[in-house]
Amino acid sequence: DEANISAARNIGVDMAAGDVIAFLDDDAVPEPTWLRHLCAPFADARVAAAAGFVLGRNGISLQWGARMAFADGTTAPLPVEGTATRLMTAEPGRAIKTEGTNMAVRADVLRRLGGFDERFRFYLDETDLNLRLAEERAVTAIVPLARVHHGFAESARRTAGRVPRDLTEIGASTAVFLGKHGDGPPAPLLARDAQRRRLVRHMVAGDIMPGDVHRLLTTFDAGWRDGLRRAASARVFAAPPPFLTLTGGFRGHEVRSARWWQARRARAEAAEAVLSGTRVTLFLLSATALYHRVRFTHEGVWLHRGGQFGRSRRDDPLVAPWTAKRRIARETDDLRGIRLT
Repeated sequence: DEANISAARNIGVDMAAGDVIAFLDDDAVPEPTWLRHLCAPFADARVAAAAGFVLGRNGISLQWGARMAFADGTTAPLPVEGTATRLMTAEPGRAIKTEGTNMAVRADVLRRLGGFDERFRFYLDETDLNLRLAEERAVTAIVPLARVHHGFAESARRTAGRVPRDLTEIGASTAVFLGKHGDGPPAPLLARDAQRRRLVRHMVAGDIMPGDVHRLLTTFDAGWRDGLRRAASARVFAAPPPFLTLTGGFRGHEVRSARWWQARRARAEAAEAVLSGTRVTLFLLSATALYHRVRFTHEGVWLHRGGQFGRSRRDDPLVAPWTAKRRIARETDDLRGIRLT
């Protein structure tokens, strides 16, 4: 009944019956094999957490891959080659980053650590957990095949295009984070300057007006002061409830394709197949060089659109002389292990 992502997650942890607790945001859609890939590393008793990869709005480009997180709240890319799962051991102050929209944690570890710190109502919430895992030199699995599609939902804090509307909770969470993990009393200068530069980029792009920079920084300052006053509290979790087995599910996965003039009928037939219990990936490619996009429709269809000769992988040439059959075969091959087994 309040906007607090850490409190909401802790409620979920309190109700969870499984040995592993997986997290997904309400503005994200997982690939069908997501949970199997994300949970597989926990067969190794050393693994405390797992981190998957997150795709952006076009459904193809990587939004977040493997990263490290540090005690000042910053992150850095972590080079990971290929799609094999890698086990990585954190060190105090140098955590293995997990994204709240695509991660899993061993339930007993999460409860022992007190779950999520509810002072982090938004921002740095999972990074705080990562730093606490790092203090224990915990092992985190990096799982490239555990894929989630993430579109940023509009909220009181940001637009659908990630343009800031209010920085209060970012300021508050930054103050809490630096007070908890930093060396000495927290100072806002570096974090505030990072937000100022972010706002200036949005101003230059025409997303906000010049006067909005000062106004939004004022909300950051107010949040910072509030964060310094937030008192820590320990979460006590109840005994896990009985585990309930999930029943039902889908029967197989079909790959379909159609030309643009067949699109309406093809989408209707794909939706009918989903209602009957079959997963469907539908390719609707035009005779153009348009970039490809992927989305999960309201009808439950994985829809791939774009030009037969255009880019899907972002390192493809701008135009390539594909036949329709070869193009769909290449795109289907790219889904092996992620959506298609």
